[in-house]
Amino acid sequence: MDTNTKKFLSSILEDLRKIDYVKPEDIPNIDLYMDQITTFMDSQLAASKRYADDKILTKTMINNYAKNNLLPPPAKKKYTKEHVLTLIFIYYFKNILSISDIQSILNPITERYFGKDADYRLEDIYREVFGLEHQETQNIIKDLAKKFNTAMQTFPDADEEDAELLRTFSFICMLSFDVYIKKTLIEKIIDQAAPPASDAKK
Repeated sequence: MDTNTKKFLSSILEDLRKIDYVKPEDIPNIDLYMDQITTFMDSQLAASKRYADDKILTKTMINNYAKNNLLPPPAKKKYTKEHVLTLIFIYYFKNILSISDIQSILNPITERYFGKDADYRLEDIYREVFGLEHQETQNIIKDLAKKFNTAMQTFPDADEEDAELLRTFSFICMLSFDVYIKKTLIEKIIDQAAPPASDAKK
C-alpha cells in the first residue's frame, strides 16, 4: 500500500470514528419538548454534518414525519426516549430512501414495539442494530482500501494531471455504484415484504 493510500485511509478512518451512533444511555430518560429534541439531535449528530450550518433536525421535519405516520404522536407535546430512537432511525434512512419506503420499514417496528410491553423494546432493537457498527466500520475500511487501490490502477497511460482527475472520478463511480446496488437491494426487499396491492387497499 503506497503512502497516498495510507494517508487517504487514515483520513477516512478518522472521519468514521467521529461519526458515532447515539448511545441509548445518552438520551434523557425524561420526556422532551420539540425544541429540546432538535437541540439534542443537533449536538449528538454534529459529526454527521457536511457543513457546519446544516440542520440535523427541525420542527418542520418532525411535523412532517408525524403527518406521514413515520413518528407516533407525542403526549401533551412531549416526546419520549422512544420518539428519539425513532427519529434517529429516520435520520439515517432518509438520506437514501423515500418516505414511503421508510414507512414500509419503520411502521411495522413502531406498531409492534413502540410503547408496548413486548419481548423486545424499541431500545433493545436499537442497541442490537447499532451494536454492529464497530465491525461494519472495519469492513467498510477494508472495502474502501480495495476500491481505492483499484481506482488508482485505472488510466495507466494518462499524464499526471489527467490521471489524478480520472482516477478520482473512477473512485467516485465505484462508490456510487456500490450505493446504487445496495439501495436497489433495499428497495427489492421492501417490495417483497409489502402486502399484495389488494390487501394494501383494504
